[in-house]
Amino acid sequence: MQILTLLFAVLLLMLRAEPGLSLARGLPQDCERRGGFCSHKSCPPGIGRIGLCSKEDFCCRSRWYS
Repeated sequence: MQILTLLFAVLLLMLRAEPGLSLARGLPQDCERRGGFCSHKSCPPGIGRIGLCSKEDFCCRSRWYS
């Protein structure tokens, strides 16, 4: 029975949302400060999402940004 409790605890830890992996919602100025730009609905090919500018706009940045 103790093994089931331990497995349940490990499962909960694995499934909980990590705050560092979520997209941060902010202002367009915050996006620009992070080296990105706002794009409506999706980011162009080869460009990754790094956050949200608004409800429908994503903050995008080149994957090779340094």
